[in-house]
Amino acid sequence: MSLARGAAARAAPQTPRHGVVARRTRNAFFSGMPFSPRAKRTGRSVSLPRRARAEGPGPSEDLLDGGPPARVSADPLDPVHRAFLSEDPPPESSRLDAAGSKLGENLGPGGKACLVPAPGQSHRPIVYQTRPLPSVLVLHTGGTLGMSSQALEARDDLEGSPTVFKAGTGGDYTKPLQPGKLLLNLVTVVPELRTFANLEVKVLMNKDSCQIGPADWITIAKELDAQRPRFDAFIVVHGTDTMAYTASAVSLMLAGFRKPIIFTGSQLPLDMPRSDARQNLIDAVTCATAGFSPPHIALEEVAVCFGGQLLRANRTRKTSATIYSAFGSPQYPPLARMGVGVEWKRDALLQFSSGGRGNGGFTHATYTPRLKLNPNVLRVPIVPGCAPEKAYGDLYGRGVRGVVLEAFGVGNMPMSTDDVTGWIPWLRSQRDQGMMIYLTSQCESGDMHPELYATGSLALEMGAQAGPMMTLECAVVKLMLCLAFPNLPLTVPLAGEL
Repeated sequence: MSLARGAAARAAPQTPRHGVVARRTRNAFFSGMPFSPRAKRTGRSVSLPRRARAEGPGPSEDLLDGGPPARVSADPLDPVHRAFLSEDPPPESSRLDAAGSKLGENLGPGGKACLVPAPGQSHRPIVYQTRPLPSVLVLHTGGTLGMSSQALEARDDLEGSPTVFKAGTGGDYTKPLQPGKLLLNLVTVVPELRTFANLEVKVLMNKDSCQIGPADWITIAKELDAQRPRFDAFIVVHGTDTMAYTASAVSLMLAGFRKPIIFTGSQLPLDMPRSDARQNLIDAVTCATAGFSPPHIALEEVAVCFGGQLLRANRTRKTSATIYSAFGSPQYPPLARMGVGVEWKRDALLQFSSGGRGNGGFTHATYTPRLKLNPNVLRVPIVPGCAPEKAYGDLYGRGVRGVVLEAFGVGNMPMSTDDVTGWIPWLRSQRDQGMMIYLTSQCESGDMHPELYATGSLALEMGAQAGPMMTLECAVVKLMLCLAFPNLPLTVPLAGEL
């Protein structure tokens, strides 16, 4: 009896064990990969030979796993590395639709390219096609995002046990970042980025943002201008402390750039468990590539993406040193809010036309980069009881060429009977020497109307300029730009800053 049962068992067809051979057969079928008889017997799929590595030097850690290697420059010092998301497009002969027909064949009823097969016919294998992705350059300038978490420590003696920099360090910027490793970290920690774009990363500098000034703003603007023809969008990773200054400067120097430039960063390093860096990067790339997928939003300006909001760069201020929503825009609505979806405010976006004002502010027909700044600008807040001659003296004689005067309310300042220590005599002495003065308010929002007050009217008569209120950060860099380009009006908007 047992011999008969054994013979019958050998004669019966072998049913594949569910979840091993059958599942792998199905996966190979739908992915278009070959499946060998040996794999069917053993229950193991046979991997295809990998493509030959690209020629040229480059350490293996700079290459992404799961695809062809980066096409590395022959120059080993070249800091730009590309993250390829798929292999080269397949030949036209292999590009089939769901019905198994070649592209370009008849799509009419009864045609071979009909997606629904005719009665009695079965579907051919589906061949998935990779859609073209936009190219995005990520420029790293420094800041908390790329720091090592070893530069921070938890402080149990402070309320809430916050994570702060180790005493006296302010973060570790002594070790230079390597672009390949940074790219590998980005796409490893944040793999979702690969679904939005083909990324390139370039470490332009690695500085604490408090060390970034006008010379660095020009360096960043020059790099963006040079890379403009090659990329569809740009992400600038920057420290939070002076991000509003840098972003405002880039927006004015590259007015009319007409491609997304989005600044972002984080409050905690990328490699920390509760870091906001991951979400900020995803949101920034999402907004930067919004024009390449529905609803096809045309973002053509410089913006700051942080804490679930997309803000116009030259309307942005840092409002908190500790919470994740660290930036605000007191004078202008957010361009977008990120939640479950992305809620765009289309009428707030900068619009481009032949000239004049669009829905989102002043627009330009042509792109004219202005890559010079005069950094000799000072913010001067008016303090009650302060004698400007004693506090500031002869600023022009010491090399200052522009003053952002922070007045009270809509443009008021103290009137003094003392012609030596009053603000009006001091302003007159500076203006007579050629000082450029921009009158703004210590308030975060509202309109400027200095003509409503005697002191404000006197300041305007002396040549001080006041218009729609800019943020203090933007006012400083706009004054630097106008000093470098004397024919550029201070109170005429360049990139939606007024």
